[in-house]
Amino acid sequence: MCAPIEPNTSVAPVPPRAPEIIAPVIPEAEVETMPVDAPPGASVPSGNPRAADLAVDSKPATRIGLLLPTRSDALGPPAGALRAGFMAAYERDRTGFEVKLIETGDSPQDVLAAYATALTENDIVVGPLARSAVSAIAGAGVAVSKPTIALNHPEGRGTGGALPHNLLVMGLSIEDEARQVAQWAASEHPGARALVVSGANAWQRRIANAFAAQWKQLGNESQTVELAASNGYLSESGISQLRNRVDAEQPTLLFTALDADQLRQVRASLGTSVPAYGTSSVNPGTEPGKALAELDGVRLLDLPWEVQPDHPAVMVYPRWNASRRTLDLDRLYALGIDAFRVAREITLHPGAPFTMDGVTGRLSVSFGDGPARFERVQPTAVYQGGSFKPSGGGQ
Repeated sequence: MCAPIEPNTSVAPVPPRAPEIIAPVIPEAEVETMPVDAPPGASVPSGNPRAADLAVDSKPATRIGLLLPTRSDALGPPAGALRAGFMAAYERDRTGFEVKLIETGDSPQDVLAAYATALTENDIVVGPLARSAVSAIAGAGVAVSKPTIALNHPEGRGTGGALPHNLLVMGLSIEDEARQVAQWAASEHPGARALVVSGANAWQRRIANAFAAQWKQLGNESQTVELAASNGYLSESGISQLRNRVDAEQPTLLFTALDADQLRQVRASLGTSVPAYGTSSVNPGTEPGKALAELDGVRLLDLPWEVQPDHPAVMVYPRWNASRRTLDLDRLYALGIDAFRVAREITLHPGAPFTMDGVTGRLSVSFGDGPARFERVQPTAVYQGGSFKPSGGGQ
């Protein structure tokens, strides 16, 4: 989420998933600006009753510049997924708007040049996508002179100064998920002792730390155990030691900073008696015929797009049918949908705070009157029998 983005799939072994995008610097590419049509994989229903009933406004269309690293080898697939979602939402509510794609590589210098061009040719800019590129715009002294919606978080988030007022950050964040899971678990188990079970990857340590810090802030105690892994699989000796520790300490609950296959290993050894919580990283997906009994009862948090197919906002947009679809790319498709919806709302009601039932969560936005503020609350769910059921509590 949000996404360094490492794929989170249900195929064993699962490559570790990380919440931000880190990409190598490649030679700079020329900036290209062009009108955008819906790309392959983002088929939209023919006709839009809502748009068709609206009279064509006499004022010029609002120009949205979609700034994405489509020329990057590393970031091309994530950019393509996000673009597809953005255009699916645009096709549904396009009246009064036009979208232009500004293509870049993934070097910060390339993105800064592209961003400067986008500001001159558009009324609002959506992008960039790479964390390093967002940092470049936020901290390089660039004049953020028009509304800009960043699709990732700047590096060193929470450690630096204030962001430009015209910059709204709405990237997906797995650390935010971990903090929300801590609040949810605390509401279900007041005063509980938690055992945080983490893998050794950087993203796993980050979400383990985020959960533990929030858990402590809520007045609760936790301990952390880190398990070594090889080729995505946890070591048997580490799992055995974990089982002995759980038997001895009897924690109230587990927070699992793992991927879905690793959690399956843990649950196969420990059983299901101790409640297990996790972020979207433990979501195994819901492919037909692939119910995973070891994960039954796992409590997790993810986007409505992934765990609430009957959510009203989710149902009105087409599913992404790309051949190389993964859960992480699917989440970026969903982010693209909400990015257009937020850009549209900011344009139609400048300066007015608003909330929105998005496909990435319940969104609260304040923009245009002082520092920009964005909050996303994601739904909680329980994995059971190969699908997700409402948790009955939490967010």
